[in-house]
Amino acid sequence: MTAPLSNAARAPRTPSLSREVAEQSELGTVVLRSLLRSQLRLALLVAGAFLVAVGSLWAVSELGRNIPWLPGLTLEWLLIGALPYPAVVLAGIAYYRASTRNEQRYAELLEDRP
Repeated sequence: MTAPLSNAARAPRTPSLSREVAEQSELGTVVLRSLLRSQLRLALLVAGAFLVAVGSLWAVSELGRNIPWLPGLTLEWLLIGALPYPAVVLAGIAYYRASTRNEQRYAELLEDRP
């Protein structure tokens, strides 16, 4: 035996946000573009910070060109030859963490809510 049909009005169904994105509706396109814009903004910010850091290393190395840091090694070689590598790793870690955070926010936004 099945339940009798109710005469009560059904609640209107609103499409979920994940469905909007999958169907590439106007709202889904706006949400997806916002994620892409935030990722692009983050990439430009990290790249700019990296370039400023490397540029400042070059400027400092020009100031301390002939200052001996260690026997046979000038400060210039230490700044240009060794310090950019940790800066690359730190910039990569910062980008990865912030990018993951952006994607998690996007995924939380797409979760279906009751």
